[in-house]
Amino acid sequence: MKLRRTISYLSLLTLFIVQSQAPVLARSWFHPLNLEPKEPKFNVPTTYSVEQSKNYKDLDAFESEESENAAHISWREFFSEPYLIRLIETALSNNQEFNIFLQDIEIARNEVKEKQGEYLPKVGLGFGAEGYKVSKNTRDGVIDKVIDRNDLYFRNSSLSPGLNMTWEIDIWKKLKNAKDAARMRLMAQYEGRNYLISRLVAEIARCYYELMALDNSLKILDENIQIQEKAFLKMKVLKEYAKANNLAVNRFEAQLLKTKSQRFEISQKIVEKENRLKFLSGIYDNTPILRNSEKLMSMQIDELQVGVPAQLLENRPDIRQAEFAIKAAKLDLKSIQANLYPSVRINAGTGFAAFGTALLFNPKSLVYHLTGDLSAPLINRKAIIARIAIADSYQTQTLLNYEQTLLQAYTEVLNQLLNIKNIQQSFDTKQKEVLLLDDSVVIANNLFQYAKADYVEVLLTQEEKLNAQKELVELKMNLIGSKVDLYRALGGGWR
Repeated sequence: MKLRRTISYLSLLTLFIVQSQAPVLARSWFHPLNLEPKEPKFNVPTTYSVEQSKNYKDLDAFESEESENAAHISWREFFSEPYLIRLIETALSNNQEFNIFLQDIEIARNEVKEKQGEYLPKVGLGFGAEGYKVSKNTRDGVIDKVIDRNDLYFRNSSLSPGLNMTWEIDIWKKLKNAKDAARMRLMAQYEGRNYLISRLVAEIARCYYELMALDNSLKILDENIQIQEKAFLKMKVLKEYAKANNLAVNRFEAQLLKTKSQRFEISQKIVEKENRLKFLSGIYDNTPILRNSEKLMSMQIDELQVGVPAQLLENRPDIRQAEFAIKAAKLDLKSIQANLYPSVRINAGTGFAAFGTALLFNPKSLVYHLTGDLSAPLINRKAIIARIAIADSYQTQTLLNYEQTLLQAYTEVLNQLLNIKNIQQSFDTKQKEVLLLDDSVVIANNLFQYAKADYVEVLLTQEEKLNAQKELVELKMNLIGSKVDLYRALGGGWR
């Protein structure tokens, strides 16, 4: 009966505190800082200013196009090269940066469990033992004499096993907000993992296509070296018959040596690009990276359905990560603000206490206690107010970071769209130039053979053709790379 009466008193006290403190909390003493609610500002245009964009005037049209967004395509479907797909799969298993980030997720997950534990009552099982000696000239000493006459030989010892509980009643949702903030940070970590996957997939794809482009450049150099060697030998023969001088021979030889030097440079770039791919994929061996370089120049660049900027909120992991960070910052601020309010704690315990083991589990040895306390910070308010100001500034940072991330996402998509369009036009023009220079090399050699052209014209035409071929391969590589970058900018590559 006493226990029930004590619990009833504590419940009435808690209810009285909640009701009575509600109007008090509106006063400035509990709200020393004038914190205005902050919301992100959306300054992103509604459509892209390129030909692929569309103005959606009704919701049905928007939803029908939304499913066609390229970001919804899995990277296994977006990339058709089997060797590239195998590289990406290996990287997602072995990449150190990715595995390090997975540990950050585990840390965030355990932080959520930690906050959940703080939200619940703290219950512990304890066992106490005590031995003591009292003065015979005190009240306790006199009581000892009485106990001694009753043959209790363990009067100077005590055993007390039992359960203890401490519970802070979360009236102002301080602990709940802290737990929810930890959960939001966990969700942000998941989105960070997705963003890392998207970036890793895009970088591996770009390096793979760059490696294919280097192989094609090396092939072009080898073909030109053969042509230049034949021209050099022909010039030496003409010199023997006094139809050419030593200057012409030296010029042809110098051009040949220059091309061979470029070949060594390209070979070194191939080695570095292969090692970069191995590093990203976590591969440690000397085997070459498998690829189908001969398919590079025939690859088709399909148009991508980019959607409208609003879809970036759904597809871009970094934007969703920033959004979860805002939610976590707001909850952290509320949790810290609650430290200024009065807190109610309940302490309870039950168990047995006796002089010895023979009396320990006797019903008369049962003990319990139940206490409650109400406290509010006074001296340390400055520290709490400083923490509130820090949390508010951090919330502002997360809002600004969200707006910056959103604007950056829109800019990246717009840049890549225009980049693909301009590179495609440049590639088509360069193709025509290469075809003309192919014919020009044949014509220059024929004219030189019949003394209708100077050897300098042959040299210049060959060099122009070589440079044009290399530029064509580079444009093709940039075109494919821009397609990959657009896919990443749209939020693709992590599914």
